[in-house]
Amino acid sequence: MKVLLLTPQLPYPPHQGTSLRNFHIIRGLAQACEVSLVSFLEPGQTAVPGQITPLAELCQTIETVPVPQRTTSKRLQQLLATRRPDMAHRLFSQAFNVRLLHMLQAADFDIVQIEGIEMARYLPVIRHGSPRSKIVFDDHNAETELQRRNFLTDLRQPRRWVAAAYSAEQVRRLHKFERWVCQQADWVTAVSQPDKMHLEKLTHGQTAITVIPNSLDVQQFQLGEAEAIPSDIVFSGKMDYRPNVDAVLWFVAEVWPQIRRERPSTTFTIVGQKPHARLERLRDEPGITLTGWVERVEPYLAGAKVFILPFRVGSGTRLKLIEAMAAGRALVSTAVGAEGFPVEHNRELLLVDDPVEMGTAVLHLLTHPKERLRLGQAAQQFAQQYDWRVVVPEFLAIYQKLLPR
Repeated sequence: MKVLLLTPQLPYPPHQGTSLRNFHIIRGLAQACEVSLVSFLEPGQTAVPGQITPLAELCQTIETVPVPQRTTSKRLQQLLATRRPDMAHRLFSQAFNVRLLHMLQAADFDIVQIEGIEMARYLPVIRHGSPRSKIVFDDHNAETELQRRNFLTDLRQPRRWVAAAYSAEQVRRLHKFERWVCQQADWVTAVSQPDKMHLEKLTHGQTAITVIPNSLDVQQFQLGEAEAIPSDIVFSGKMDYRPNVDAVLWFVAEVWPQIRRERPSTTFTIVGQKPHARLERLRDEPGITLTGWVERVEPYLAGAKVFILPFRVGSGTRLKLIEAMAAGRALVSTAVGAEGFPVEHNRELLLVDDPVEMGTAVLHLLTHPKERLRLGQAAQQFAQQYDWRVVVPEFLAIYQKLLPR
């Protein structure tokens, strides 16, 4: 079986949500399929085979195109001149069109899989260039719902009303665009049951949608104490991503003061590339460290006493939750942070939405090592079901249903 994947960035090294999901999908599919890849290349990434060996060894062919650069004026022009959502413009490139058509004409692909809504505008190109291929749309987030939540969150803060107005317009556009993509694809996959329900509502139940959760290599996160980088509290993620920024700022404003009052020596490490300008002021906060880009997140997880997911907005599921669980950490999360996972409060983690209760939960774990150990062991056991060796075969089952016998 020949499979072509379209990805928004080269999924190597697999350092954050999108690239992690895509790398492990490729890793699993390569066990049974001939996998090819056409991908955008972000600044700082390389496609030199010798520097991406783990990915190159999994793929028959890898083709890349630089991420298109968009100025603010270009974005405004696209917003005013078209009815498409911003995400539909972000990675649309004539150079990618040409490269994709060349690949479709050079090989007879059974399946073409679109990874995320930013790549969805290439669906008509696939239909034109390879009418026989079946198209799977892997929707990493229920984007319409995510933008709706952004709107509701920003609406509560007058200084964020411009962002709220932007989100309101994007909700309207995404509703039409995401529905169109789901209806045009031969099969749709979602990362969680809540996302599936949002997409089914969007498409009026007329599209085949299967939940295939995010996955990772569970063993990769089980490090020895010697490799750990210690910190009391850890958060990790791509730090220019709006839900991550909102989560950290809310935690620092609403929860962190309580923790520092009762335990002044507490340290909080925010691990992730490209910290947004809104986070810069945190560098002056006692006890807080912004790492920026790190080569490996695993040592920070191994050294965390408590891992937090203080999310107020988001959709899909957060791979960082499974990473921290695989590392055997004790977790404190809001309901949104753990959305999409069949977890229970005080079984695999602590679930709290109130800021005072979150502060109390974090302080409790920091001062009770046996409780941290109990939750960490339960979390590590829970993470086993999200290993790529367990999850990715579910894509193969879909392919078998789509292809003639």
